[in-house]
Amino acid sequence: MYDMYRKAAQVIRNAKRVTAFTGAGISVESGIPPFRGKDGLWNKYDPVFLSIDYFLKHPKESWELIKEIFFDFFGQAEPNDAHDALARMEQAGLLQAIITQNIDNLHQEAGSKTVYEFHGTSRTLACVHCGKKIETAKIDLHVLPPHCLACGDILKPDFVFFGEAIPEPTNTLSFQEAGISDVFLLIGTTGEIMPASVIPQIAKKNGATIIEVNSNPSNYTNSITDVFLHERATVAMNRLCKHLGI
Repeated sequence: MYDMYRKAAQVIRNAKRVTAFTGAGISVESGIPPFRGKDGLWNKYDPVFLSIDYFLKHPKESWELIKEIFFDFFGQAEPNDAHDALARMEQAGLLQAIITQNIDNLHQEAGSKTVYEFHGTSRTLACVHCGKKIETAKIDLHVLPPHCLACGDILKPDFVFFGEAIPEPTNTLSFQEAGISDVFLLIGTTGEIMPASVIPQIAKKNGATIIEVNSNPSNYTNSITDVFLHERATVAMNRLCKHLGI
């Protein structure tokens, strides 16, 4: 295992452009459960409330669950050592960008600057009518559903619901990273969610070395991964940073 971390550190140090690609697994140790798997949210909740069609027809019912899960509960989470490690790598010039499937804002809170939020963010709300965006913190979520301050229509969280497209320019920029990076550092992602799951595969086809950090093998492990750091994200990233000297 020591040799794997040494190899990963050497690959990163020799790279011209390193991109991190993160999923739910990096935030589990911050207290945010994954959506899928044994302890996943979809075992407790019916995901229909995050369908855009259902939301538009039943905004109050959707918002009650959205508030409970994404704001009352997730809102208490703080960055962990894995988030901090990526911020340190960026500051040291060893990481150029993060593509995250998460909507929790923990990368930015840890200090990372170049973050592409592939599935959007919970930091802002967007009007379903006029498109106006406003910081979530400025809206009283005790009154549901919340309404736009500009036109009075309903606000929805500014993250991607089932049935919605990936936001631009984040979508384009994320796929561009797969074309120009020579190292992709995958952390806590299983490779099950389309179209995000395609991005590391494109990076591999374009010659990138794939370093994977996961507590369990993923869809990537035996197909495109070159270096597998089989450990929890916090433990693995602390060890990797030690080998990088940061």
